[in-house]
Formats: sequence, structure tokens, C-alpha cells
Amino acid sequence: MAENINQTTALTQQWLTEIQTLKQQMVELQHDRDAAWESAQKWRQLYNTEAEQRRTDAQLSQQAIASLKADLHKLQGIETGTLPATPVTAIQEEIAQLQSVEELQTQLMAAIKERDRLLQALKTEQENHAQTRKSLTTALGDAIDSLTRERAEGRGQGAGG
Repeated sequence: MAENINQTTALTQQWLTEIQTLKQQMVELQHDRDAAWESAQKWRQLYNTEAEQRRTDAQLSQQAIASLKADLHKLQGIETGTLPATPVTAIQEEIAQLQSVEELQTQLMAAIKERDRLLQALKTEQENHAQTRKSLTTALGDAIDSLTRERAEGRGQGAGG
């Protein structure tokens, strides 16, 4: 009978030890889960902050492009109907003050050079905008990939622990 009690006590002790070990593993897994959740939250916040900055940058770039396009259209004479009468009058007065064909040619050359410079500046701005858009798209893709990997690694550690 004493032998039965000793076996029961040993079995009970074994079960209690097993239960304690499982409780400890559960606490560790919960800690790992909480750490993974915090990491995911930080990544979400970083992603949201970055995305907001990119949206703001894109909006500012679009406004700048729209402004440059409007300036270009005015310079090309596409929107002559929107120009007030005073600048046209001022231009006519400036032309009337010219004394020779050479002066007129000089003024025309200067205007053409300025137009070409502005067209080149617009082209450069458009190229920079396209490059910025490409870079931002790449950065956003990288951030999403990184977040996906972080989440996958978090799940892999939780299941294997």
C-alpha cells in the first residue's frame, strides 16, 4: 500500500511539473506574441507616417507641375484669352519703342531663349517628378515587403517556440 502511495505521489509530482512547464511555455509564447504585436504596430505607424509624407510630397509636386504647366501655356500663348489687356498693351508699347529691326531681332532672340530655358526647366521638373514617383513607389513596396517579412517571422517564431 505504501508503494501505491509513493507511485501516486511521484505521478502527481510529475504532472505538477509538466503543468508548471506548460504554464511557463505559455507565458513565454504570450510574451513573444505581445512583442510581435508591438513590432507590427510600430511598422504600421512608420508605414502610415511615410505614406502620409509621400501623399503630401505628391500633392505638392502636382501643384508645382500644374503651376508650371499654366506658366508654360501662358508663355506659349495657348491661353491668351486669360491674359488681361494691360500686358498686351505694355508689349505693344515696348515694341513701338524699338528703333530698328536689329533691336526687334535682339528682343525676339531674348524671348525665344527665355522660352527655351523655361521649356527645359519644365522638362527637367517633369523628369524629376517621374523619378520621385518611381522612388516613392519603390520605397513603399520595400516597406510593405519588410512589414510582410516581419509578420511572417513573428508567426514563425511563435509557432516554433
